[in-house]
Amino acid sequence: MRHLIDFGDLKRQEWDELYARASRIIDAPEKFMDVCRGKVAANLFYEPSTRTNFSFQTAMLRLGGTVFGFADPNSSSVAKGETLKDTIKMVSSYADVVVMRTPWEGAAKAASLYSHVPVVNAGDGGHMHPTQTMADLTTITRLLGKVDGLSIGMCGDLKNGRTVHSLIKALAKFENIRFFLISPRELAVPEYMRAFMKENNMPYTEVTGLEAVIPQLDVLYMTRIQKERFVDPLEYERNKGIYILTRRKLERAKEHMLVMHPLPRVDEITVDVDDDPRAVYFQQARFGMFARMSLLSDLANQPRLDQTPVVEIGTKPVCTNPRCITQTQPYLPPLVKKNGGVDCCAFCDSALR
Repeated sequence: MRHLIDFGDLKRQEWDELYARASRIIDAPEKFMDVCRGKVAANLFYEPSTRTNFSFQTAMLRLGGTVFGFADPNSSSVAKGETLKDTIKMVSSYADVVVMRTPWEGAAKAASLYSHVPVVNAGDGGHMHPTQTMADLTTITRLLGKVDGLSIGMCGDLKNGRTVHSLIKALAKFENIRFFLISPRELAVPEYMRAFMKENNMPYTEVTGLEAVIPQLDVLYMTRIQKERFVDPLEYERNKGIYILTRRKLERAKEHMLVMHPLPRVDEITVDVDDDPRAVYFQQARFGMFARMSLLSDLANQPRLDQTPVVEIGTKPVCTNPRCITQTQPYLPPLVKKNGGVDCCAFCDSALR
């Protein structure tokens, strides 16, 4: 593994190895205090983050490494018009691993084309968030003892929810997963995710109500309605507060069901749920730090590339997704891949027209 851009790029064996290391770190963190001694991580956060940014920082520090970067692009040369390519070329000259959070879909993929060191996607717009998926799978495996054979409900903004998209991609590596996709119709999973699930024989049921399916679930993955992803403010107003998990609704759930959430929450889980033993979202955040320690202990110790591969220069964006990185960085090559037999942008996964 050279980069972590999309969890779907990992083989099941690679994930099993990462989880096994994360589990050893959880059990004996003191044994990993010097794994990244002398290594440096660059955290480039182009949009607000609490858990992911702090989690990566503490993960590197606990491994004995150091961290630099920014949490506001206006404090960097990005504000002066520097391209993503130049930023990555420069930063990867200083660091041993680059961690990126951006509002542009496909930005981490673009960065990986020019970086001398491994790049980690810490969330790219409404597209993917593979290290949150590492936190999710670590939580499920640690608390339920398995992932195979579970019924998993995903509830909320499934259209813009990058954590949901990444988790679905990851669960394709497991057996006999049954999905309940709970959302209003206008916030349903994107078509490329449906195509992915069909291509990988992943059975799913799309519903608009939570209470009817909650008794069937082993995991309920709640997500917030993401105001910052809406182009139309009226669409957000129509959908905010549509799903609210309460203690009363949990009365119909299985005793062992996990209530998970990538956080931050707004109003989709009431605070009285926090004391229910099935509510594990704060444990989930802690497990995410250990999962990222496992990842960084591998990637930060990868050999540096003196020369990056030659990349074709683009002339105009092939993708029409307005949130795709190719819209603002027109030099990027016109990369295409297949999703469910359909030609899609290799950066953001949107179908090409």
